[in-house]
Amino acid sequence: MAKNKGLSFYRRKKRKISSAHVREVFSWIFGIAASVFIAVVLNIYLGVTTNVVGVSMEPTLYNGQRIYINSFLYLISSPKRGDVVVFLPNGNENAHYYVKRVVAVPGDSVLISGGILYVNGEESPWVTEKLADAGIAANEFTVQNSEYFCIGDNPGNSEDSRSPNIGPVNEADMIGKVWFRAACGEQGMGFVK
Repeated sequence: MAKNKGLSFYRRKKRKISSAHVREVFSWIFGIAASVFIAVVLNIYLGVTTNVVGVSMEPTLYNGQRIYINSFLYLISSPKRGDVVVFLPNGNENAHYYVKRVVAVPGDSVLISGGILYVNGEESPWVTEKLADAGIAANEFTVQNSEYFCIGDNPGNSEDSRSPNIGPVNEADMIGKVWFRAACGEQGMGFVK
C-alpha cells in the first residue's frame, strides 16, 4: 500500500547551527585567507628572481646564475655595507638588472688611490683586488643621502659606481638584496653573503 503524502501533523525537527560550528567555519575561512595572503606576499617580496648578467660578481655569483631577491627588506631598512644588491642603473627600465656589492653608504667618503678603495680613510674589506680604474672615485667625495657606492666582486670586469654613466646608486633604483643563489656549475646553491 502506498504511503499517504497528504497532511501531516507531526512537526519536523529543525537543525540548530551551534556557535561552535560557526566558529569552526570562520576559523577555516580565516586560515585559508591568511595562508593565501602570506603566500602572495612572500612570492612578491621574496620570490623575485633574475639571472646574473656578466662576470662582474665572480667568484660570488656567476654569469647566468639564478638569484633570488628580497625586495621587502629595503622597505623597512636601508642597504648596508657588504650587501649584494640588484638595481636598475639610473632607474633605466630598459636596462638589465645590475648585481653589485654595496661598499659605501650615505655619509661615507670614498677614494680610490693607488688601486686601493678607501672608505672613510680606511681600506675597504669588500674590495681586495687592485682597482686599475678609479673612475669618479679618483678624487675623494662623500656619498649623498639615499645613494650607495657599489662595486662588483670582480672589479676588473665590472661596470659599477666608478663609472660616470652609473655613479652612486639611488636607493629608489634598487630592486632589493640578493639572499639566495641557485646552483651553477661547481658552485652549489646557498645563501649569499
